[in-house]
Amino acid sequence: MRIGILGGTFNPPHLGHLICAQEAYLQLALHRVILMPAGQPPHKTEEDDPGPGHRLELCQRAVAGDLRFEVTDLEVLREGPSYTVDSLEALHSRMPESDLFLIVGGDVAAGLPTWHEPERVLSLATLAVAKRRGTSRTSIDRALAGIPGGERAEFFRMPRIGISSTEIRRRVQTQVPVTYLVPDAVASYMKEHRLYGGR
Repeated sequence: MRIGILGGTFNPPHLGHLICAQEAYLQLALHRVILMPAGQPPHKTEEDDPGPGHRLELCQRAVAGDLRFEVTDLEVLREGPSYTVDSLEALHSRMPESDLFLIVGGDVAAGLPTWHEPERVLSLATLAVAKRRGTSRTSIDRALAGIPGGERAEFFRMPRIGISSTEIRRRVQTQVPVTYLVPDAVASYMKEHRLYGGR
């Protein structure tokens, strides 16, 4: 089984995340894509974070009914910083026969050498890189060249989607609709629980 892993804070999840998951699924012939919301991201303090429980629920609502996708609470339940290598270790032990593909944007792939145990990350999963404007293929190849397993990276095309979680939070705070930017179930949950300063 070829299993894609799409990690992130998902604060909140939006259509850009789902399109990325779908394109990886289609172009890399994956059997399933698992969304993995971070519990406590090690490198950044998340703005306006309603908490990992809400972000987990938002992810579950975002993909409900789509059999290609599922959500794991692996990082949400773990105490301390969410390091990708620890999550991949856990997933690998649960699915030892599966080939894992870690789905990332080009900018993230170019920064992989600065990660916690990047060699171990690439021994546990193949990097699946979304090609989009802003980060050149040359800079990605150069970054991965020094890490064993970097040569196995697979690339897929990602449509240019100008949606960000930051923009969605800003719209909610200023009472501007987020219709068509997030799944309806996500919008309903945010409104019901008054997340991100919504009324």
